[in-house]
Amino acid sequence: MHKHPDINSDSITPKKALQILVEGNERFINNVKRQHDMLNIRDEIKDKQHPFASVLGCSDSRTAVELIFDQNLGDIFSVRLAGNIASRKAIGSIEFSTEFLGSKIIIIMGHTNCGAIKAACDHYHGGNIGEIIRLIEPAVDAEKTILSEKDRNSNNEDFVEKVCFHNVEIQMERTLRYSSIIKNKLKAKKVGLVGAVYNLATGIVEFDLENAQL
Repeated sequence: MHKHPDINSDSITPKKALQILVEGNERFINNVKRQHDMLNIRDEIKDKQHPFASVLGCSDSRTAVELIFDQNLGDIFSVRLAGNIASRKAIGSIEFSTEFLGSKIIIIMGHTNCGAIKAACDHYHGGNIGEIIRLIEPAVDAEKTILSEKDRNSNNEDFVEKVCFHNVEIQMERTLRYSSIIKNKLKAKKVGLVGAVYNLATGIVEFDLENAQL
């Protein structure tokens, strides 16, 4: 991992890992970036990676986590699938990063104006997209504050936003349901799990600290 001047990467805690991401996002929001020596970093990590954070995020081209959190090559183990779905393969990838690479924080991150969320709100099932929608639809069903059927679709921005937040919660639940590796590391305080939503318009990552496991 890139050597941050204020931490020992071998002894970093989940809370400290989260703090680094929060501070990086603040720099991104304010357009103040750290200086990244890409040549030295490439040489430093060419033989082994040691990311301090894992992020299960959306494939959306506007949500590159290294930029959003102002981190370098090798800092974040990024798993990206449309709708930030916790499929078995996505969960396995996160397990790999925590079990073998030393990641200390897992972020499940959705984002505003997500196309996959909109497709789920409209119950679209064409092609292989249907497999993605199947894992998001429980979040559509979980939204109980908007009851009128004419408002429960992608044309309603409020509905889409609420489904997005529910989806993060549900993908976190899936991760814990299907991963004894992650559950055991959480119990041992060796890793943290936090939900988040990235706002495309503001650049702000809203972390759900109330339900975080740190």
